[in-house]
Amino acid sequence: MSKATNTKRIALTDLLARKGQEPIVCLTAYTTSISRLIDDHVDLMLVGDSLGMVLYGMDSTLGVTVDMMIAHGKGVMRGSTKACVIVDMPFGSYEESPQVAFRNCSRVMAETRCSGVKLEGGVEMAETISFLVKRGIPVVAHVGLTPQSVHALGGFKAQGKSDEAAESIVEDAKAVAAAGASAVVIEGVVEPLGARITREIDVPTIGIGASPQCDGQILVTEDIIGLFAEFKPKFVKRYAQMDEMITQAVRDYKAEVQTRVFPAPEHCFGYKGPVGHNNPPKDASEDK
Repeated sequence: MSKATNTKRIALTDLLARKGQEPIVCLTAYTTSISRLIDDHVDLMLVGDSLGMVLYGMDSTLGVTVDMMIAHGKGVMRGSTKACVIVDMPFGSYEESPQVAFRNCSRVMAETRCSGVKLEGGVEMAETISFLVKRGIPVVAHVGLTPQSVHALGGFKAQGKSDEAAESIVEDAKAVAAAGASAVVIEGVVEPLGARITREIDVPTIGIGASPQCDGQILVTEDIIGLFAEFKPKFVKRYAQMDEMITQAVRDYKAEVQTRVFPAPEHCFGYKGPVGHNNPPKDASEDK
């Protein structure tokens, strides 16, 4: 049997049962190729609106559209059969009202066949999350440093440093959990706050720059493999340096093209050229 017919996709309800147990492994995916590579090794793949910065060179996530998220969501789903796939809802697609949010979220769910959507925001989004969940749309919430509100927050900096700010983020997390969110991403908060929220809410917490005590962790795949080098957040650990490997491969390719080492006879069909140092005699059976 093929993998596609023999694999049961992980659901958000499966991850809920793992709270406080085995850590939940999450990464972003924006393309079929990355999705296919990481599918066997993660529990959850997020088609993040961070693709605007990572793939399109935007200076923030604010220019990402619903159509972009659907296109990339479809691509990720083509490469995945195991992981729970969640698609980010971009800025402006859900904040206006629960009804507008449902219209856009239901379109994303229907067209991508993903497992759920992710919305940024806390107390102010609780009503919308409840509205969506009651209508069959699983939701992952996102509190703390919310990139779509980065200008209002004064930039990409740690949140929850003061007692007042910490209490506000705790209330955000409790509100979205009570509204029916299946999990809560906690981003860019001081470590004790991430640990506290994990203890005080009943759904899994997914940390990114939060705390090792969170129920799971997520990073941008291109960050951990060194493929996105524009900047490196404090919370990112590099597990490979693919940018250097790609640059070296292109240098080698350039040198071989310029010296006519590539393509060699083995890369050609029906080669009839001269036999020389780089062109050994060809076995006639190769073209049979």
